[in-house]
Amino acid sequence: MGGDHAPREVVRGAVAAAHEIQGTLILVGRPDEIQASFPGPCPANVMIHPAQGVVGMEAKPTEALRRGTDTSIAACIELVKTGQADAVVSAGNTGAAVAASQLGWRQMPGIHRPAIASLFPSRHGRFLLLDAGASPDVDPDHLVEFAIMGRAYAEATMGRTDPRVHLLNIGEEPGKGNAFAKKAFERLAKHDWFAGNIEGKDMFRQECDVVVCDAFLGNVVLKTAEGVAEFIMSEIRQAIPDGPARLLYLPMRTALQPLRKKVDYAEYGGMPLLGLNGLTIIGHGRSDAKAVLNAVRQAAAALNGDVLGRIRRAVDPAGEAP
Repeated sequence: MGGDHAPREVVRGAVAAAHEIQGTLILVGRPDEIQASFPGPCPANVMIHPAQGVVGMEAKPTEALRRGTDTSIAACIELVKTGQADAVVSAGNTGAAVAASQLGWRQMPGIHRPAIASLFPSRHGRFLLLDAGASPDVDPDHLVEFAIMGRAYAEATMGRTDPRVHLLNIGEEPGKGNAFAKKAFERLAKHDWFAGNIEGKDMFRQECDVVVCDAFLGNVVLKTAEGVAEFIMSEIRQAIPDGPARLLYLPMRTALQPLRKKVDYAEYGGMPLLGLNGLTIIGHGRSDAKAVLNAVRQAAAALNGDVLGRIRRAVDPAGEAP
């Protein structure tokens, strides 16, 4: 029920995903509104789970938690907790989704802070940045945990073998940055998968797999990148004249299509919340049907790649924690 275009676009995206995935999709929320949003017959592998409460996009996470288990996001978390579902996809209030997931599932043993991992385009494909908004107040040691989780996700869903991890910093040389960054560098440098510092501009033009930082910095990077991408595409559109002269620019439109696809948030679907005993994919508040479809694909890929199991084994190589 969350998101700017819910439930219509969420339902349409789920219906599209239902034709691809092996398994069942559960739409959680107000049954009458959900049923009215179906573009056609309901696929056999789509079911509706009723929940009358809806957390608004502007609601504070603490306010959402006080409303109990009848909200759609709380019902989703409970379905996973009781084994009736395997993952959650939400395009609603990010803070509420993070808080409900953390309260309902708790952190994995050995993980002290959850992290949101965000996929970014680069000259060499894609890289993963975390934390993009879950835990703004962390210690340098927590960035090692973020690195472990990011490596597990990159292996499971991005096809990366032995992913390398960079620390986002103001310079690439050791010793750069504030006290937090210097301590984080020391902690990360103890691991052979650490590739050193990386500057913001170099993330997009160098080969890298995983970039770690605290959530405050990560969320600023995420929002800035979104804004710059939208600004550039808007400027290009406005530069193309109206009328017959527009036909002269058709070749440029074709040439720009790959760029448009790279910077379109809908192509990425959503961002996984990692470090908990459950998997939540957090979509953009503006998610349309394509974004929801890709978010479901991302959830399926993470489940098929056993992301949670990989993280547990990386944190505790001696055995699988419950």
